[in-house]
Amino acid sequence: MDQRQSDKGFATLTSVIVASAIASAIGVTLLLSGISSTRGSIATSLGAQANALANACAEEALQAIHDNLSYTGQFNRTLGDGTCSATVTDGGGQLRTITSTGTVGGIIRKVKITTSALTPKITVSSWQEVGDF
Repeated sequence: MDQRQSDKGFATLTSVIVASAIASAIGVTLLLSGISSTRGSIATSLGAQANALANACAEEALQAIHDNLSYTGQFNRTLGDGTCSATVTDGGGQLRTITSTGTVGGIIRKVKITTSALTPKITVSSWQEVGDF
């Protein structure tokens, strides 16, 4: 075998190894980015479920106030894959504050509601998702 043929074979082999390494790096990058994207999607979905649970308990608290205008207290519920809790506090007169928390898969969402009137109908002056109470 002549030296030129050996050099050509070495160059071809080196090119194939480099191209394979680049293709492998691209493949691994795409795989890791897909995993990260999937995790983000799951967290977003769990966050939406936790928010829905917080709102569900808040609605239940409003119903409790509707049924008994002097209601104050706390309750917990397990709904589907998560839990929620709500606390109703009396702010004096017709003012009530409802704090509600929904939890799904370690993701927590919190809602705070204030009322400005209870009669003749409940008037909600503020309903917002909060970071903490």
